[in-house]
Amino acid sequence: MRASQQSRARAFHALHQGPAPLVIGSVWDVASAVVFAQAGFAALGTSSAGIAYTHGRPDGQVITADQLIESVGRIAGAVSIPVSADIEAGFGQSPEQIAALCEQLIAAGAVGINLEDAPGNTPGSLADADLQCATIGGIRQAARRCGLSLFINARTDGFWLGLWDEPTRLAESIRRGNAYLAAGADCVFVPGALKPDTLAALVQGIKGPVNILAMPGCPDVASLGRLGVRRLSQGSGPVRAALGLTRRVARELLETGTYNHFHQGAIAYPEANALFSAHQTFE
Repeated sequence: MRASQQSRARAFHALHQGPAPLVIGSVWDVASAVVFAQAGFAALGTSSAGIAYTHGRPDGQVITADQLIESVGRIAGAVSIPVSADIEAGFGQSPEQIAALCEQLIAAGAVGINLEDAPGNTPGSLADADLQCATIGGIRQAARRCGLSLFINARTDGFWLGLWDEPTRLAESIRRGNAYLAAGADCVFVPGALKPDTLAALVQGIKGPVNILAMPGCPDVASLGRLGVRRLSQGSGPVRAALGLTRRVARELLETGTYNHFHQGAIAYPEANALFSAHQTFE
């Protein structure tokens, strides 16, 4: 285990205990990772959708585990700040297989993972909570074997999928979140929760840091801090924004024959080259 990776892992844990929420940059390749790091972000998280799109595939564990590992390794090797890997539902059928994937991601340079409890093979439902706890426990043991304090962000998708009525959704998210923390997770991710009173209830009920997803209707970072939220993710938002700009550029060129969209707000050519001419692999 590289000393620099251990240092990044410790720093990543500390970022979830700071005076303000950790806003983690959502990235999908080396270029996006370098841009977010240069902008001043303290940590990065990979976007499962973004990585899938770079391979010409849709989101949802359609790429291979090897493609995920290779992408995470390239991103982690391009920056000097902590990188967490989104592993969706784990790319495996058993806790042992998922733990083995996490060992490979640690070897690739990741210091955290994001694991969701919505299994890709059963749309509209959540994984058995006891099995999910066993998976989290297996990941924690694997990380200890690797000598790394891997940060496990345990995602629960009751709000994201709109399951049950709202009181049940809240209660089940809190129940699962605390079970996942007891099993070895470090943080609970509840995407889709947006209302301030709901966020306050999650923060009060979950006995560890709470992570939410930036999406339309989400309070701003200062408001989230006052509510006690400890981490804010963007998921596929940044990569979809980049795709939206690319589509606007394409349509403008074909429909009007003008070039405004790719000149407005673009990084100047010398500056873009400078971002990568100084690029090095961080070990």
